[in-house]
Amino acid sequence: MHRKYSNELCPEMDGQEVRVAGWVEDVRKLGSIAFIILRDREGRLQVTAIKKEMGKERFTELITLPRESVVEIKGKLQKSAEARMGFEILPTEFKVLSKAEVPLPLGVVDKVNAELDTRLDNRFIDLRKDEVRAIFKVKSLVCAGIRNYLLGNGFVEVHTPKIVFAGAEGGATLFEVEYFGRKAFLAQSPQLYKQTLMATGLDRIFEIAPAFRAEPSDTVRHLSEFISLDVELAYINTSEDVMQVLENLVAATIEYVVKNGEKELKLLNCEVRVPKVPFRKIPHRECLEILKSMGWHGGVDIDTEGEKLLGEYIMQNYGEEFLFITEFPTELKRGTFYAMRKDENPELTGYFDLDYRGQELTSGGQREHRYEKLKTQMLENNLKLEAFEPYLKAFRYGMPPHGGFGLGVDRFVQKMLNLTNIREAVLFPRDRLRVTP
Repeated sequence: MHRKYSNELCPEMDGQEVRVAGWVEDVRKLGSIAFIILRDREGRLQVTAIKKEMGKERFTELITLPRESVVEIKGKLQKSAEARMGFEILPTEFKVLSKAEVPLPLGVVDKVNAELDTRLDNRFIDLRKDEVRAIFKVKSLVCAGIRNYLLGNGFVEVHTPKIVFAGAEGGATLFEVEYFGRKAFLAQSPQLYKQTLMATGLDRIFEIAPAFRAEPSDTVRHLSEFISLDVELAYINTSEDVMQVLENLVAATIEYVVKNGEKELKLLNCEVRVPKVPFRKIPHRECLEILKSMGWHGGVDIDTEGEKLLGEYIMQNYGEEFLFITEFPTELKRGTFYAMRKDENPELTGYFDLDYRGQELTSGGQREHRYEKLKTQMLENNLKLEAFEPYLKAFRYGMPPHGGFGLGVDRFVQKMLNLTNIREAVLFPRDRLRVTP
């Protein structure tokens, strides 16, 4: 008999034999009758155990199981106005698949809030909570929405190495690994590879994959390992072409989540708005003027506080959640040696950030595809050209104009669902202090 999830059963199946399995969430004993609440991936159902029907020994074994034990039950489905789903299951036989130890290291249905560290230390139990599991169902929808849009618009999904010869932004934030007696690194970005692919004919590509940054940051928005969406496209004219792809992708992905994740969003008590395109674009210099008028006392680089203030500004004045900060000064993007500078004003780049609800979500723009200019910018960053020869070689034999962006998927989910800490959007987060479980 095929096992059924709780959402596959209904009162109209009255009298049918069914097989179900899941965790024992609660047991209510009323003398010779007991009500067991069984929880599976999709919800809950009621099993009504009757001592007279089951026999004293089997009845006692079932109703004395510790909470969170795993059982499989076969029985007859019976319509019931008193049961929460309109039906109950009268067991004819059951099997204990796994008996839980007591006490539990973390409650599942208890109303007592646990610290995030306690939850992460016991993630396997934390994920049994409906609202926690819903976050990752939404995250799955985000990735599906991304793929749905990009594949439908001529992009090819690729997979680049995560053990690399050099970093896209120098060595300061790289994790070094020993690689058969040689020095290698965990990739902080697929930047060098996705640019190389622009010279191959795979001129519209994307990748959803892990990336690594050795930044000693203990904040609610940074991780050492994260999931990055990277997109690159060739034969562009300016960064405007890249921004158009990005804003349409973001809008389409959010629309996909809203359409397919209604149950999860309701469970999380989260209202997600599908944004209108095009997104508002404000040059970096104008953003600084806005921030100063709001009492911000930062420098040229817009910090976390500045991002938050800009998010409040566009929401209050325009009712919008997304903002492109454009025309970044070269001095801020100099370390990004592949960023194209404006020919008419080399002090500016065409690079942009996309902020969502006052937090940076994406950075990108048009890349420098001209070999000599690229070499010059690399030397300005004190990079050894010979170390980047596998990357530079692609630029000597016909490289079309191109650009792209990287988007933090975990951060996207965090902001979409108003989660206070990015670690809530990661199954098993990795940061400076956590490498288990």
